[in-house]
Amino acid sequence: MGDTKIKFKVSDEQLEELYHKYCRDFTQLARAGRFDPITGRDEEIDQAILIILQKGRKNVALLAPAGVGKTALCAGLAQQIVAGNVPDYLKDARVMEVDLAAMSAGTTGPAEFQGRFLPLCKGVAERYHDPAYPKIILFLDEMHQIMPSCAGSAYKGLSEVIKPYLTVGDLHVIGATTLDEFRIYVAVDPAMDRRFQKVFLSVPTVPQAIEIVKNLRAGYEKHHKITVSDKAIEIIVNLTEEHMRKRNQPDKSIIMMDAAMAHHVKLHGTGGELNMDSVYYMISKETGISPNALKRD
Repeated sequence: MGDTKIKFKVSDEQLEELYHKYCRDFTQLARAGRFDPITGRDEEIDQAILIILQKGRKNVALLAPAGVGKTALCAGLAQQIVAGNVPDYLKDARVMEVDLAAMSAGTTGPAEFQGRFLPLCKGVAERYHDPAYPKIILFLDEMHQIMPSCAGSAYKGLSEVIKPYLTVGDLHVIGATTLDEFRIYVAVDPAMDRRFQKVFLSVPTVPQAIEIVKNLRAGYEKHHKITVSDKAIEIIVNLTEEHMRKRNQPDKSIIMMDAAMAHHVKLHGTGGELNMDSVYYMISKETGISPNALKRD
């Protein structure tokens, strides 16, 4: 029987080099334990998997305000793939975040930038139907920036490169943006809009945010070499919820816990438990409210 293997236009070596230069391999990072545990998003990850498994509209638009965890959801999907907790179709799949900033660096215009992206897109697409290759899921953060109508974006117009591959169904793409930016920039293009199914990420409630931060605590304790009590986490989440209204959970609580731990280490060194004065100090610095007033909350 003759060799019927299709010769790819983008070789395996070329494609791996493109991954190395222009992508972050979330599955490789998950395998290396580089992500903190992603919790509280099981339902949304399941929704994303269900969309990816479909034959037709198999691309995901993650819609949520900043700081809610769109990128974390992709990390969670990568963790599920590495753990083997996915259907056979996604066994050994790779979640690749496209680093558009790295790809556009040094280019002289949209044509040169799109010329860098096209081989990556083509290389992934031409392997889509070959069972010898794992599925590749391309993650595009701030996906609205690739739309032609996004004035001021260095990546605008990239959607026109991707669209033909989405049309014939040779790509899996997860895009992330806010609901407003999706409506303004993506939904106005019916061809793009109908090729993505929306997954909405709600802002965690205070109890949910507390659980998320507790699950992340170990990674920060290891980094700073101090411990954080449950009570400290509850105070941080409640104070950020009350006094940092313009930012979202869990991001604002994670940032404040990290900052407070750094402040503690700067003053007291490693070892021991996070001093609450460092918590009040850092939140005071962020909000302009005096530490004493925060203590009375």
